[in-house]
Amino acid sequence: MKETRISAGAFELNKFLFGGYETDIITTLYGPGGSGKSNFCIIVATSQARKGNKVIFVDTEGGFSSERFKQVHQGPKEEIEKDLQNILLLKPTSFAEQEKAFTTLLAHVKKGDISLIIIDSIAMLYRLELGDAISTKDSEKISEVNRKLAKQLRSLNEIARKQNIPVIVTNQVYASFTPNLEDRQTESRVSMVGGDLLKYWSKCLIEIQNFRGKRKLVLRKHRSLPIKELAFEIVNTGIKKRGLF
Repeated sequence: MKETRISAGAFELNKFLFGGYETDIITTLYGPGGSGKSNFCIIVATSQARKGNKVIFVDTEGGFSSERFKQVHQGPKEEIEKDLQNILLLKPTSFAEQEKAFTTLLAHVKKGDISLIIIDSIAMLYRLELGDAISTKDSEKISEVNRKLAKQLRSLNEIARKQNIPVIVTNQVYASFTPNLEDRQTESRVSMVGGDLLKYWSKCLIEIQNFRGKRKLVLRKHRSLPIKELAFEIVNTGIKKRGLF
């Protein structure tokens, strides 16, 4: 029988997600810079690596840290070095390189030894490429960049569904402003980069908030769980639950 979830690498997070991350879907963690997105990726990657499972980690922002891996791991040096070998780290620095990373990713998936795919973050290089296209008002290039991101998400979704491999991606956010007609003021809302594309392909959406150093998870979308919240703090071994937000 195939597993339907993998451990998220932390007791409170597993409890929050009723067992961990689902294996046949894309899960998106999104939030502002410094909210802890890469930490969640390293925590789950460490958990899988310790079990001898192979992890593909596409790092577009330089968020993966071997030192952080060691902190979370908490094992002897020899064991840490051995388990680090279970992380296949890809570090694209442009959207074109991100496309090539997906070719490498697909080749490894075909070998059948991958248990987890992480893209941290999916939209950072896309955003830069799109910005260049918008600045030159190149509508054809804008459409092409969007098509390429959609293709990458479609590929990840197919891997998750057909291979039962969990896919975790992180995403950036920006503030969008909408008028409040009742009090004639403008309201600020947090929106994901890539908007509808990420919402469509992700069956689980988890927002990470960080207000003056106080962090909170908000489960925005899930196939079987209601919207709920978890106040947390980052510690050496991963994360732990904290008091009222």
